[in-house]
Amino acid sequence: MSSTPPSGRAAAVDADRTRGGAPDGPTVDDHGGDPAEARVVVEDVPTVRVHHPTDLLNAVVAAVAVVLVLALAFYAPNTTSGVAEDVQGFADLLRSILFIPVQLLEVLVALVIPLAVLAELAIRRLGRQLLEGVTAAVVAVALNEALRFVIVEWAPSDLADGLSILVKGDLVVSLPPVFAMVVALLTVAGPRGRRRTVDWSWNVLWISGAVLLIIGRVSLPGLVVSLLLGRVAGMVVRYVSGVQSERAYGTSLLDGIRRAGFEPARLARVADDTTDTDAARLAEREGTEPVQLDGSPASRALTRSTGNRVYELTTTSGDELDVLVIDGDRQVVGGLERLWRSIRMRGIEGRSVVSLRQATSRAALQAYAARAAGVRTPQLLSIAEAEDSMLLVQERPGRAVPLADLPPERITDDLLREIWAQLQLAHVAGVAHRALTSDVVLVDDLIGQPVVWLVGWEKGDVASSDLARRMDVTQLVALLALRVGATRALESAAAVLPEADLAAVGPLLQTITLPRETREEMRAHKQVLADLRTELVARLPEASVEPEQLVRFGARTVLTILLTVVAIFAILTTINVEQIGEALSESDWRWSVIAFALGMSTLVTAALAFVAFSPVRLPVWRATLVQTAATFVALAAPAGIGPAALNLRMLTKRGVSTTLSAATVALVQVSQFIVTLVLLLGLTIISGRSESQLPISGAMLVAIGIVAALVGASLLVPPVRQWVLAKSLPTLQRTWPRLIEVLGQPWRLALAVGGNLAMTLGYILAFDACLQALNQDASLIQVALVYLAGNTAGALVPTPGGMGAVELALAGTLTTITGINAGVATSIAILFRALTYWLRIPFGWAAMRYLQRRGEL
Repeated sequence: MSSTPPSGRAAAVDADRTRGGAPDGPTVDDHGGDPAEARVVVEDVPTVRVHHPTDLLNAVVAAVAVVLVLALAFYAPNTTSGVAEDVQGFADLLRSILFIPVQLLEVLVALVIPLAVLAELAIRRLGRQLLEGVTAAVVAVALNEALRFVIVEWAPSDLADGLSILVKGDLVVSLPPVFAMVVALLTVAGPRGRRRTVDWSWNVLWISGAVLLIIGRVSLPGLVVSLLLGRVAGMVVRYVSGVQSERAYGTSLLDGIRRAGFEPARLARVADDTTDTDAARLAEREGTEPVQLDGSPASRALTRSTGNRVYELTTTSGDELDVLVIDGDRQVVGGLERLWRSIRMRGIEGRSVVSLRQATSRAALQAYAARAAGVRTPQLLSIAEAEDSMLLVQERPGRAVPLADLPPERITDDLLREIWAQLQLAHVAGVAHRALTSDVVLVDDLIGQPVVWLVGWEKGDVASSDLARRMDVTQLVALLALRVGATRALESAAAVLPEADLAAVGPLLQTITLPRETREEMRAHKQVLADLRTELVARLPEASVEPEQLVRFGARTVLTILLTVVAIFAILTTINVEQIGEALSESDWRWSVIAFALGMSTLVTAALAFVAFSPVRLPVWRATLVQTAATFVALAAPAGIGPAALNLRMLTKRGVSTTLSAATVALVQVSQFIVTLVLLLGLTIISGRSESQLPISGAMLVAIGIVAALVGASLLVPPVRQWVLAKSLPTLQRTWPRLIEVLGQPWRLALAVGGNLAMTLGYILAFDACLQALNQDASLIQVALVYLAGNTAGALVPTPGGMGAVELALAGTLTTITGINAGVATSIAILFRALTYWLRIPFGWAAMRYLQRRGEL
């Protein structure tokens, strides 16, 4: 059989129309070369290169593995060194039987393998793949050497030692770049089964790595890290550049259809979201006009609901069928999505459907089960395999159109009852759909009577649970409510379903139960779910609409777990526990207790300012708990961001609009900034005029004045002024109306200013108590200046909670202003942060958990 490769052009071709010359049309398949055979017209836009999600997933897994190996080398050096010593115990035996010099193995890996692989790619005229292989190799070496530089220059010595080998008495970090380069090249070059050089190169690579490890030329963690870095580079290059498509197109697609038992006369691709892009690329490459594909409404709905390729098939006997093509490269993401949904949601069975055959088998099982239940769904006629694709040939649902395309006047009460009747047939047989959208409900008309098809059963269940069937009812009632309103949707359901089934919908009227397409429609019509709850209670007063807990964990749980992990990681890697212990042991514990109490009191005073600006009545106790929880959130957010986010969340949970909540939170932050700035400027001026021995001379004040003058002059430049206005005006516009309202209630303003002042003074007094704890003296003005200047400077660095930056800024400012020894100043700063930041974190975690359980956050 000879055939022309797919060109993607979309004109019709037959024997009579091609007499004038070569057709400028679609693919023509001369089946068997026999002129008596009917010519096959193929209208398609083949995807030449595919970006495999598997490649991206493998790159992520390899990157995570690199982190794990580095962590093992750092935290468990005895384990890695012990394994290496066990392996190297075979060194003497290996040297006695090794007949190939080690240097020759190194040459094989570094020179022979790359040249052999690149030569094969060149001989096969795979120029693009050759270039990708070279690029991946270069990227791998760059990653390897960048990691080596970071480890040698910045990483802790324990990590460097865990990756090192002994060379002439010195420890040298062992990250062999040659292995990273070769792994990246082989990853891009192709599978072992298709490239002979790639096949034997992998074997030589593993043998060489094992030999070098045994004789001590590389370290075990270093070798593994280099291999994984090569894998990361290769997979990233593969994903970004794409790989040659292994999907079934053209001749292989037609052969698959013939193996399914059908002789094609015409095969037309149904337009979907990807065809326009593919057609444009194909036209650009061939210098032709872009392909214009179409398809019946039902077929286009099938592509939207399944995400797979769909073709309209016309056989030589005149039958019109649909061909659903499931491609292997698209199964990984779908499998992960199903796995995540089954883990996160209750009542959904866990599934390991990731392979192409498993996905096809499940789709076939669901189609047969729905058809056997009496549901009007297209009959699955045959299944076949072609390349990396599976073909499902099924009947076409006549002239049916999806519910999404149906005019409102055609959605009659009879049609609604027929839709419910079809779903009830499936439920009686124990079959659940799980993905009822406006694209899987198809509507036809027969002698004036509505005919309903339910398609797209791939995500469904046989022998389904009661919860799965209840979710089906919820999805359908929500879908119909978007089309005809809540009242008619519930009336149509009540005409078919028992009252008990209808009442069971109430607790499931949540967006989490709806398919993605329906959720997107709900965002534009947010009132629909509320209307459904209201109508349901009006029809069935005994029905409960209290939301049922369907998710095993939500965003709040994920956030809490994430913050906990970040907190543990920060505590283990950021703080110097020994240094803090020394500072605490040297301090007077009574002053330390006072400092801790003053630090805790700032949570109450911060809550007072929040309560003062709040547009609704807030209990001081609850507001204090929110500020306490913010000490935990600060572990994963820059200074000031955590309290603002939790304040905003608390207000919105109490019914305050998002705009008003944002204005209130912004006003709280602006007031804190103004109070801090005024205190800092005032104390600076007072200290400069006082007789205290502060190193703030008149020259320093002149310098400050010059800086202020330069800032003012810069505002005269239009671009700078516009930038400042663009940054400040939105905040001012949000806070000004709220500020005017607060000014009309002087007690609120006084409470806010007093709360901010008390909070700042609390920190200043706590810092002074830390000085007293280590037997250091300074005036209160000095202490205030140190705290305000140091804390402000440290908070400008966007690290979580100001970790590291605040301690350094406080210690440096304390030494500069008071002349205290730098070592003692560092101990004071660490003691202050330990008492007013780190020791409050457990209280913050407990407060956050309590507020989450009470529904405040």
